[in-house]
Amino acid sequence: MDFAFDARTQELRERLLAFMDAHVYPAEAVAAEQRAALGSPWETPAVVGELKAEARRQGLWNLFLPDAEHGAGLTNLQYAPLAEITGRSPQLAPTALNCAAPDTGNMEVLAQFGSEAQQKQWLEPLLAGEIRSAFAMTEPEVASSDATNITTHIERDGDEYVVTGKKFYISGAMNPDCKIFIVMGKTDPDGSDIRRQQSMVLVPRDTPGVEVRRAMTVYGFEDHWHGGHAEVVFDHARVPAANLIGEEGGGFGIAQARLGPGRIHHCMRLIGMAERAIELMCKRAVARTAFGKPLAQQGVVQEWIADARVAVEQLRLLVLKTAWLMDTVGNRGAHTEIQSIKIATPRTVVDIIDKAVQLHGAGGVSQDYPLAELWAGARTLRLADGPDEVHQRSLARRELKQYL
Repeated sequence: MDFAFDARTQELRERLLAFMDAHVYPAEAVAAEQRAALGSPWETPAVVGELKAEARRQGLWNLFLPDAEHGAGLTNLQYAPLAEITGRSPQLAPTALNCAAPDTGNMEVLAQFGSEAQQKQWLEPLLAGEIRSAFAMTEPEVASSDATNITTHIERDGDEYVVTGKKFYISGAMNPDCKIFIVMGKTDPDGSDIRRQQSMVLVPRDTPGVEVRRAMTVYGFEDHWHGGHAEVVFDHARVPAANLIGEEGGGFGIAQARLGPGRIHHCMRLIGMAERAIELMCKRAVARTAFGKPLAQQGVVQEWIADARVAVEQLRLLVLKTAWLMDTVGNRGAHTEIQSIKIATPRTVVDIIDKAVQLHGAGGVSQDYPLAELWAGARTLRLADGPDEVHQRSLARRELKQYL
């Protein structure tokens, strides 16, 4: 395994670091001011459009998509250090590069499973950054960590499908630019194979019967990283049968194909969040004096910083190994490693950010630093794409199987 940056990765990394310094970090305060002045918390600040235009001009666009026809054609190993950099400013950088969830996963689904007409109508404007999208799988009434539990109905009626059900924490749905939902529901609820009961359909936001009912906060934050989370009700929403993605009964398989890359993307960005927290810790430690000496000379602070550095280096190596395996043996061959990083990375990064909050005192929980929002985002990722315990259960079963 060789994790050294190749020439293309190194060149893109240098350009992206320069883009972050020149454009993204200065835009953080601007975006906050513009958002506060807007009539709705979900309106996109003008500076975001400026960042997207500049990123596209510089060729820092759709870096996540390995499909060279639609994206940058990078491998997972090439994209990993770039995603890490964007994680240092998760509210702005992924969106600026058109590499923000849930659009990334939705574009991958459409590129891999969408029909030519679906790609023309929805994938192309998503790739161009002209619209946003949402992925509607999680439901409030069932344990959605087991996707076979979902209760939303997708019933065939002539040349249409009728979608009925309630979803919540649907990322991206609060954004006014969100024009399309990928909805997972059951087309064959009584089927003998529980993993062939589900299908996915495309449901335009303006379809009669679609109601974005309310915003869902994250530890009190209005999550602007992903265009907000929402509770969405589908009340006999009718769409053409041609809006089916793939085939009936293929929804569970599509979901698994979508979530594998999504999990590693989250972990890549989480490492960037941890690096931002370490940077803020170090700056605070050398600038702040308590009990007659800088915090940097306090033994406990030195332990926090040293432990954080060790943890990040360990996580990065495991994520890079996972990316390498995904490139060489595929997502199925990297299943153990994908689950390992999904368990380890959010949990560890939450702890690192928590130490950074502690070092900043009251400022750490305030809006004056990005730490509180980083903590809330990282803590959420212990639930997103499957909670820790689900991955631990699956990973343990795979380990134990060798001895049974």
